[in-house]
Amino acid sequence: MKQRRQLCTFYLQKLLFGVEVEKVQEVIRYQEMTRIPLSPEVIGGLINLRGQIVTALDLRRQLALAARDRGELPMNVVIRRDDGPISLLVDEIGDVVEVDEQLFEPAPDTLDSRGREFIRGVYKLKQQLLLLLDTEKAMSVVGTHPA
Repeated sequence: MKQRRQLCTFYLQKLLFGVEVEKVQEVIRYQEMTRIPLSPEVIGGLINLRGQIVTALDLRRQLALAARDRGELPMNVVIRRDDGPISLLVDEIGDVVEVDEQLFEPAPDTLDSRGREFIRGVYKLKQQLLLLLDTEKAMSVVGTHPA
């Protein structure tokens, strides 16, 4: 029997990433953010999610990708955590896709070392590679929930 997994996908610099659907609380358009003084660059700021204050993590900065153009507004993939949700700032939201576990491979050596530490592996899809994000490692810069 084939093992299949559902992933919520999104794009960063035209690269396709995925996280397990069960970790995603919701996906929302751009939200106004409040910068946190003296916070690390990877922290985009705080957003208000229906009265709940949520830390927004800039995945481009975390993965050492080029900064977003000034006019480009990020979208939010809100991830559930035991200590409260965290928003991952992404370029564009993709679809929920079902992948075959037999297509999973370790992260390629061609990924730069900083990016590779946050990628659990890749799925070889027909059109492109789908990078499986290790959300725990990617969010490790965010300590406890601010609220």
